[in-house]
Parts: sequence; C-alpha cells; structure tokens
Amino acid sequence: MAYVNAYQPPPPTKPAYGLHGPVPYDINVAFPLDITQLETSRLKLAPFIPSIHAEKYHAAISDPAHFYRYYSFPSMEEPESYLLFIDAFVRQNPYSVLFAIIDRTSPDPDHPEWGGKLAGTIALLNYSPTNLSVEIGMVCILPAFQRTHVATHAVGTLLKYCFTMSYASQSESGLGLRRVCWHTHPDNEPSLRLAARMGLKREGTLKWTWVLPVGKVLGKMPRKNDLLEGRGRDTAVLATSWEDWKDGAREVVTLQMVRME
Repeated sequence: MAYVNAYQPPPPTKPAYGLHGPVPYDINVAFPLDITQLETSRLKLAPFIPSIHAEKYHAAISDPAHFYRYYSFPSMEEPESYLLFIDAFVRQNPYSVLFAIIDRTSPDPDHPEWGGKLAGTIALLNYSPTNLSVEIGMVCILPAFQRTHVATHAVGTLLKYCFTMSYASQSESGLGLRRVCWHTHPDNEPSLRLAARMGLKREGTLKWTWVLPVGKVLGKMPRKNDLLEGRGRDTAVLATSWEDWKDGAREVVTLQMVRME
C-alpha cells in the first residue's frame, strides 16, 4: 500500500504581543485561584506580571549563569529569552501559573503598592483536574532572600492551598488536591533539602529526562556519536499526598513556618 509523509515542521512563532505579554495581562488560569489565601504575616504571592515585576527581578540576579545552573531550559539567563519562556511555558498553559513572592517584612520604597520587596518566584505547574495533582516548581529565591523565611513560607503557603478543600470554611479555601510533586536536578541539594523539610518524600530518580542546552555542565556526558550535543540530566522526584497531609505533614509544614517567623 502506497503512502506519503507530508509532515513539515511548523515555523517558530513569536507571540503577537510584546515581551511583557498581552495588555491587560491575562494570567490565563483554568483552575480556582483565590489570591487572598496565598499570604502569611511575612509574605504574599501574587501573579508574576512582567511589566510590573520583571525589571526588579532581573536586576536582583548578578550572576544569572550561576542562579539558573540547575535549570534545563535554554537561555533563561537572558531577560528577553526568560520572558519569552515564561509566556510559552507558563502563561500559555492554562494549568500553570507563575507567582511573584513579595516579602512583607521588607518595604520597597520604589513600589509601596506591592506591600513589600520582590523576593523571587514560585509556580504551580501542570495542574490536572482529572487526577487532582500539581507540581510546585520554578522556586527561584533571589540571592538577597536566600536562607531566610521566604522559601519556607512560599512553599508552605502553596502546600496549604493545594490540600485545603474548596470552601473548607468561611476563612479557608483551596484546590482540594490529592498529590503535589516536586521535580529537581538530583545535584540541587538546596532544593532537595527544602522539599524534604516541607514534608515531601523522595520517590525516585527519572533517568535521562532532559537534554541540556549546549554549555550547561551540570549533567551527564552522552554516548559517543549521540544525536544531540548537550549533556543529559536526571530528575529527582519528590511528592506528598492528601494522606500524608492528614497524617502529619500539615503539622510539619506549620511548624516549619512558625520556626521561620
């Protein structure tokens, strides 16, 4: 039987809008998002809006190559490429959302309307309404806020929101998920320690999950005459579930957040 293969790769496309996204900025989220639940006495999470947050965010990273050394995505070190990436990878995916972390303990005289200084980013990625699961990712704490309360409170706030049932009470509501996972470079000890401290358990390692951009060195050498030049990267997988949350993980998270008050 005769057949043909008429496949042609689609040309690369750029969004019709600028680097800062559409105006007004559309976060394009297809799951419940109650911003009032995403705050503590020390920080709050707000949608990352490039026209508002990007300049401060990039200015706070003096060594982008080191800051993003564990990431597998190309060209995140360049501000323009970063903004194109978060638009394509996060904003255009209705099941993902990127947050700006605002540290309420540090006023920003340039932006008093923020209620604090920009301390980094954190995201909910690949929410699944059919499997009631999500990944916490893109946890990028700016250098000035590392080894402070910021990471603990940001992760704890999202975990609480993920596992709290919708309209659990008049004052609390959440996504009511069954599973929250965490994927990271297996050599990224700060990420592994943070996840473990917040009650996530190591489930295993996915081998050779990424081909790294050429120039990234924190990876494994491919075989001789491999089809691609970039090194390979494994992925450490950690997770926690509603059962863990019910059986003590909630108290662990609460204790960690209180400890970092």
